[in-house]
Amino acid sequence: MNMATITAVRPGLDALVSGVSGIVAQRQGGHETAHAVADLIRDRLPGPDLLTPQERAGAPDHYVSYVLHAQEEFSIVGVVWRPGQYTVIHDHVSWCTFGILSGIEHETLYRDMGDHLVEIGQTANRPGEVSGFAPPGDIHMVRNTSAEVGVSVHVYGADVSRLGSSVRRAYDLPVR
Repeated sequence: MNMATITAVRPGLDALVSGVSGIVAQRQGGHETAHAVADLIRDRLPGPDLLTPQERAGAPDHYVSYVLHAQEEFSIVGVVWRPGQYTVIHDHVSWCTFGILSGIEHETLYRDMGDHLVEIGQTANRPGEVSGFAPPGDIHMVRNTSAEVGVSVHVYGADVSRLGSSVRRAYDLPVR
């Protein structure tokens, strides 16, 4: 067993871990897995109390990710965003599904044109909303546009406790 693997399940995640394990065991493609996990999360979306009050406070200068469960096939991560905090433009090492617990995660999607990026869409994800995606075509930037601290739960098809992050590549290309 990988020493970095978290084996204890955080209270409130049992049903989600069990459900995701069953879906991942089917060994479907990335898009199919992401959509199946999104359907599961819609039925089992935990509340913000999944994180401790200290975790829900976030950090003053950047968003914070907490690995809540990790095993070789997938990870569950709590992400906390204070108002205005955002990611760099990036893509992912695997499929991803996320559910919004509080705040508004405004997502801007991009296409890589080789020497520049083109914005191809925007979505404001609100509490209770769930979505998923898989590479390729998963280039985006996420920002908390609400006046409250945002909390979301993300499920990645990789062991982020071992990898250190779900990000495959950060993009520094101009946006046209």
